[in-house]
Amino acid sequence: MDKIQIRGGRKLFGEVNISGAKNAALPLIASSILVNGKVCISNVPDLMDITSIKALLKDLGAGCEHHQDRLEIDGSSIHKIEAEYDLVRKMRASILVLGPLVARFGHAKVSLPGGCAIGARPVNMHLTGLEALGATISIEHGYIEAKAEQLKGAEICFDMPTVTGTENLMMAATLAKGTTVLRNAAREPEIVALAHALNRMGATVTGAGTAIITIQGVPALYGTDIHIIPDRIETGTFMVAAAATRGDVRIKGCKPDDIRATINKLRAAGAAIHTTDDTIHVKGSAPIKSVDIKTMPYPGFPTDMQAQFMALMTVASGSSMIHESIFENRFIHANELLRMGADISITNGNIAHVRGVKKLQGAPVMASDLRASASLVIAGLVAEGETTIARVYHMDRGYEAIEKKFSLLGADIKRIK
Repeated sequence: MDKIQIRGGRKLFGEVNISGAKNAALPLIASSILVNGKVCISNVPDLMDITSIKALLKDLGAGCEHHQDRLEIDGSSIHKIEAEYDLVRKMRASILVLGPLVARFGHAKVSLPGGCAIGARPVNMHLTGLEALGATISIEHGYIEAKAEQLKGAEICFDMPTVTGTENLMMAATLAKGTTVLRNAAREPEIVALAHALNRMGATVTGAGTAIITIQGVPALYGTDIHIIPDRIETGTFMVAAAATRGDVRIKGCKPDDIRATINKLRAAGAAIHTTDDTIHVKGSAPIKSVDIKTMPYPGFPTDMQAQFMALMTVASGSSMIHESIFENRFIHANELLRMGADISITNGNIAHVRGVKKLQGAPVMASDLRASASLVIAGLVAEGETTIARVYHMDRGYEAIEKKFSLLGADIKRIK
């Protein structure tokens, strides 16, 4: 398997371009199942998760043609309603095909999903919502099966905001008869992007970006062109890396408004940050100030930035507290940071106390999930000596050519076999 090798101690300087958002691309690709025709999606990032969901759609019978960053999907040839285990196990987002399949074909059979080891992340709210829309749900032999001759609009209140749950039910409701209201819905920018795309297909979705989303069902959706929004988590990762190395980096092709919570925390940590409509300029400072964070649903501090921020806090002055309130078991990266000389202790399983050290030391480490891999890259960039990161296939799920982008900023980083 590939590894990433880093010789730390270099400040990052220059410009970096942000890729399309993985977390926006996956539901947009899944939404093409709703269309008996062609959907053209541009700014598609080159990631393992994109490869996985394309393979899943092809297995269902959809036509997929990928040219550079443009993906054309023809849903008119879909003839299969079963998403098999071997295709679903690699990525939890595969559950997003459940709602579109049952909405268009009246029947779906989807393997219970796999993915990163960062907690249970149950799909019960997806299933409860589909039942409210009139589907009959059964779970047997590791598969979810949903049946409904015609989904019908309903009022659904989530126990807590769920991004994939909101996306799945929003897609399903577009072809339901009548009006569906989703309460306590997730508010992430990726939800707004999906709503805009569905409306371009002929749906009637209002309220995306708020806690109440209303969907008026329509008889059919139609093909359209969709452009994927920039990846806010990749943006935040480069922001934190610039601050951690005391660098000077201009991040281009991003949406600062989508990541204000991270910007605010980095400013509190001492970084100088200037934004335009589509750029963020980050200048790191010395010393880095310790800052407490608590992960929250959007627009709060994103759980997907927690690991990267922890890496920053390991070399800050003073002590910080990081409270992970979204997922259990999302501090696995802390043990790897300890190998590099960090001073971290965990209490109650979801609170990390980080006491800054003068420097980290390069060491062999292992990525446990997508964002943990990014935190180890940041730690390697600031550490003294050589860091080798194993299991970087996690990183390849969500970061496009990350080692090449960091190399262009002056980092001594390469991929090795």
